Amino acid sequence: MKKNFITCVSFLSIMSLFSCSSEKEFNRWGDKLTQYVVEEYMPAKDYIWNWNEAVFLKSAVVRCENNMDKDYLFPYIQTAVDSTFGDANGHHPNAVISGLGLAYLAQTTGESRYKDKAYEIFEQYKNIPRATNGGVSHREEVIELWDDTVYMVGEFLMQMYKLTGNKEFLLEAISQLKKHAEKLEDPETGLWYHGWDNDTIPSQDPCCQPGWAENPNRRNNEFWGRGNGWILMTLVDLMELLPENDENYPYLEASLTQKLNTLYPLQDEKTGHWYQLPIYPGEEGNFIESSSTAMYAYAAAKGIGILPADKYMPMIDRAYAGLEANSLQPVGKYLKMKNICDGTCIGDKDYYYNRGIVNERAYAFGIAAMFYDQYHQLTAK
Repeated sequence: MKKNFITCVSFLSIMSLFSCSSEKEFNRWGDKLTQYVVEEYMPAKDYIWNWNEAVFLKSAVVRCENNMDKDYLFPYIQTAVDSTFGDANGHHPNAVISGLGLAYLAQTTGESRYKDKAYEIFEQYKNIPRATNGGVSHREEVIELWDDTVYMVGEFLMQMYKLTGNKEFLLEAISQLKKHAEKLEDPETGLWYHGWDNDTIPSQDPCCQPGWAENPNRRNNEFWGRGNGWILMTLVDLMELLPENDENYPYLEASLTQKLNTLYPLQDEKTGHWYQLPIYPGEEGNFIESSSTAMYAYAAAKGIGILPADKYMPMIDRAYAGLEANSLQPVGKYLKMKNICDGTCIGDKDYYYNRGIVNERAYAFGIAAMFYDQYHQLTAK
C-alpha cells in the first residue's frame, strides 16, 4: 500500500501517544476500552476460543506488534491462548480466527508448541466443507458462504504468513476473498450481501430467518453493515502485507475504493455513524451502529494514500468524533461501547432492524481500539 500507511509514521511519535502501563491511569478512549476488557469484561483467564473474543485478541496483537503497551498486553495474549490451548481448533471459521494468537506467540516466543498447534489449526481449516466454487462454508450441516468468514479465516492466514514468510497463506486468504465475492458482491456498489446458499437444503440455524435463501439467487437481499466492515478490514490488512507491484494488489485496491466510494455519502452527518443497513440511512427502524462505523473508518484511515486524504479525512474525523460523542459510556475508570448490533445471522430488512442493540461485546471493543490506534497513527505525522 502507499507508504503513508503505518510504515510512514514516526514510531517515536506513536510510542509517545500510546505509552502507558498497568501502573497508571489510561487517559485516552482507545486505551480505556482496552483496559476495560483486560481487567473487567474479559480477563485473559476467561477467554473463549471463539470469534467474538478473537477480534479483541487481534487488537491486542496489533498493539504488541507496534510496540504499544506490549508489557501490558503480551501477558494477556499468552494467558488467553494458554488457558484455551486444549480447546484450540480450526473446525469452523469462527474458531479459526483465534489461531492468530498461536501464530503470533510462535513468532515472538519461538516455542514449538505454539507453532505446532497453529499448523494443526491450519490442517483442520483445510478440512472445513467447501462450496462448489471452493469457498469455505460458514455452516457445517449445510454449505453456505457468509461474508463474516472472509475475516475469520483471513486474519489467521495473514498471521501465519507473518510467522512463516510463506506467501501461500496470503494467496489462500485472497482466494477466499475472491470466491466469496463471486457469490456475495453486488457489482454496482461493491457491497456484499450477507450470505449465499450453495444448495437447496434449508438451514437449521435458529439464528437465521427461515427461508432467507429461497429465491432464484439463493442469497439474502440486504447489505448488512458489519458484514461489509469485515470485508473492508480484510482488504486493508491484506494490502498492508503485499507489495504494490503484486498481481493481486490492483484487485484489492479497486475493491476497497469502490466500497468506500459507495459508503462515503451514506455516513450520518449528525452522529458520524453509519446505520445497521447502511444504504437506508435514517429510515424508520434502522439505527446507527458503532462497530461497523469503526470498521469503515479503520479501513479508510489505513487506506489514506490510495484514498485521497482531502476527501476521506473529514469522513474519518467525523467517525472518530461521532464514536466519542455518541457510542462511548463511562463505567468507573473505564469506558465501554453502546449502539452495537448483537451477533447476527441472515434475514430480510426487518430481521436486521430487529436485531438486539447491546452495550458490551468483545468484538466491538477490539474493532474500536484498532480504529482508535489507526487514527492516531495517521494523525501523529
